[in-house]
Amino acid sequence: MGGGIVGFAVLHELLAAGHTSVALVEREHTPGTHQTGRNSNVIHSGLYYAPGSLKARLAVAGCAETKEFCAEHALPYQECGKVVVATDGAELPRMAELVRRGRANGVEVHEIDEAGVREREPAVAAIAGLWVPSTGICDYGAITQKLADLAVARGAVLHTGRTVRSVQRRRHDTVVHTDRGDLLAGQVVVCAGLRSDEIARASGFDPGVRIVPFRGEYSDLVGPIGEAVRGLVYPVPDPAFPFLGVHATRGVDGSVHVGPNAVLALAREGYDWGTLRVRELAGTLTDPGFLALAGKQWRYGLGEMYRSLSRRAMAAAVARMLPGVTADELQPPHDVARRAGVRAQAVRPDGSLVDDFLFVQDESLDSGSGGGPSVLHVLNAPSPAATAALPIGREIVARLEGKSVDA
Repeated sequence: MGGGIVGFAVLHELLAAGHTSVALVEREHTPGTHQTGRNSNVIHSGLYYAPGSLKARLAVAGCAETKEFCAEHALPYQECGKVVVATDGAELPRMAELVRRGRANGVEVHEIDEAGVREREPAVAAIAGLWVPSTGICDYGAITQKLADLAVARGAVLHTGRTVRSVQRRRHDTVVHTDRGDLLAGQVVVCAGLRSDEIARASGFDPGVRIVPFRGEYSDLVGPIGEAVRGLVYPVPDPAFPFLGVHATRGVDGSVHVGPNAVLALAREGYDWGTLRVRELAGTLTDPGFLALAGKQWRYGLGEMYRSLSRRAMAAAVARMLPGVTADELQPPHDVARRAGVRAQAVRPDGSLVDDFLFVQDESLDSGSGGGPSVLHVLNAPSPAATAALPIGREIVARLEGKSVDA
């Protein structure tokens, strides 16, 4: 269930494992409409993530596998490398922690000085940096479409334009209730992204988290400074947040974009300030976890909102790394889908953000006995889930089959 890159990666792995009766249900009419098709299209190396976490293990594997998949199927990608830059001394201890994490995760990372940063990215001003050569760029929408085409060629059934309402586990099968009739299944994987917690609750399963939608907006960087950007330029992230900060990325189409920020979206699919769904927003604003988060991080949230509403403020944030950038050089992308994405971020009742991938199997059964069919809920799979999608597919199928997964 769910036609983003994670859902299709699960389908791909089910077929590879020999399952012959598989289907995917997606409410949109095309694959990868939401998080998959609205992100930076970066192939992450695994630098940032806590050693031993699912993100660390699966992103490192996915970095290599994504490039291999693109090469095998003639899809656009480039291993351009990334520079992570420190612009003041307070960031140096956090940069050292990134080095420790990256090396613990098996990522090649080089510490470079100011001159080394300039050699890699002449337009960047920094006191120190990290060079991560394995980071790359691709087109996750194209990858997802290829996974869909391969799945159909191997006999999978795609139910697009069909909205799932809930999932009902029974003793011998599972009923997937949709707006166009019911489907029967033995096992179900719910990869519903922004709607994952809603579907879990509608199915009688307590996910233990709430999805809070954070919108990230992007601008094209035009002019001489944008033309000078060679690859990827990232700030040192704040460890209190799972967001990596406003960065500059040269895409596979040659354009350079900057972003994203992280503002509360006014709807689950709220890609601009004009999209408001009162019931969804009210649900977020009254949720105890969100209230606890807002109470601790309201200053951060106001700063992100200001950068969303003021192009001059966003330009000032970018200019910390790329001096001289002005508001006039930040232009809305021609492709509306590239202007903003919404991150499905799971938040616990105590206000803490779920920092790792979260996959939970529903072990309950309405009939009152254990066993029976499996329903696995993917409750947190934001970045770097696109990078890690193929290994995530293997991880989930192994869990469905009751197999141990190599660490």
